[in-house]
Amino acid sequence: MIRAVEFARSEQLLVAVRGGSHSIPGFSTCDGGIVIDLSQMKGIRVDPKSRTATAQTGLTWAEFDHETQAFGLAVTGGLVSTTGIAGFTLGGGVGWLMRKHGLTCDNLIAADVVTADGCLVRASRDENPELFWGLRGGGGNFGIATSFDYELHPAGPTVFAGPMFYPGELAGEILRFYREWAPDAPDELTTLVSLATAPPVPFLPEEWHGKPVVILPAMWAGTPEEGERAAQPLRELGEPIADLMGPMPYVAMQSLLDPLWAAGAHNYFKAGWMRGLDDAAIDTLVHHHQHASSPKSEIHIHQMGGAVSRVPADATAFGDRSAPFLLNIIASTFTSEGYLEAVQWAQDLYAGLEPSLTGGTYVNFLAAEGQERVKAAYGEETYARLRTVKDEFDPTNLFKLNQNIPPTE
Repeated sequence: MIRAVEFARSEQLLVAVRGGSHSIPGFSTCDGGIVIDLSQMKGIRVDPKSRTATAQTGLTWAEFDHETQAFGLAVTGGLVSTTGIAGFTLGGGVGWLMRKHGLTCDNLIAADVVTADGCLVRASRDENPELFWGLRGGGGNFGIATSFDYELHPAGPTVFAGPMFYPGELAGEILRFYREWAPDAPDELTTLVSLATAPPVPFLPEEWHGKPVVILPAMWAGTPEEGERAAQPLRELGEPIADLMGPMPYVAMQSLLDPLWAAGAHNYFKAGWMRGLDDAAIDTLVHHHQHASSPKSEIHIHQMGGAVSRVPADATAFGDRSAPFLLNIIASTFTSEGYLEAVQWAQDLYAGLEPSLTGGTYVNFLAAEGQERVKAAYGEETYARLRTVKDEFDPTNLFKLNQNIPPTE
């Protein structure tokens, strides 16, 4: 790793760092440069007594969860199990355990990092604390993380989780319920609303295949019995198409969305923090749901709050902890056919929702949208502090293939 960084710097090569290669903007590869591939770095050690794990950064969440679940432990992980732990953690980490246990970056204890000058440094609250602050939300701007130490929490191996499926015609009614119910839901319950098209899967009635549906996935970070009681309101919103909530393996919930992210698809995200779900926003969401140009496209509204919102804003480099909802518009097609139309649909929907958005966004959902959007993702004060960290650890911007924080000129 150190030799690769030294070679890239000496030859002034463009550097891409590849972990799980789930980069929507394509930052994990490049032409005419060098790809530093972490994917063979699979080491992990779990200490069940201290409830910690030390994990190399080539792991995916499926591999990480496989080891920690042997002890009934977990940390907030990716919504898709093939996602790499590295980029996900460095960008923040929104997942099913976040409202109870915080973002993934909130559970990061320390990291080993190869910096742009070819040095291996340790970052924690006691060693290089400003670098440690920047790693928790600032992405891959400051070096290549080779190992993470995480705090783990009891979770699984069986949890109460799963999705509810409702007819798309109930979308407006369900969203109005959700805006009132979600902010006061218990921390142990993390949910999202997905406005989607029913896929041709055996657990949905065939007459619903290809039609608009509302999907309500949820997971309870506690005993399955408590989760069943807490999630009951989500099961009483009308006549369901399918009720798949119930006790299930934690790793099954962690891989629930995997079929949506098969290799070869064309994907684009347009995301932002929402102030709330006012009637105008709901009407706009419902309209675009009914008129999605691709059956593979979805609109996700993530429930935030809980433990995420109680971490002080300046404790990490993560952007916005105050918003009640996170919007992610997923424009997706199976092939290149119809992709541009899907992207336009996403951009039109985002524009229609702008009065309800804060202007910021979650960097792990940010596409290649330019420097102003990166600034907006962090806010003025955090962005300025990140530049100071960048000046110290990567003053020549060797690591620029990311949601880039350029050094001071």
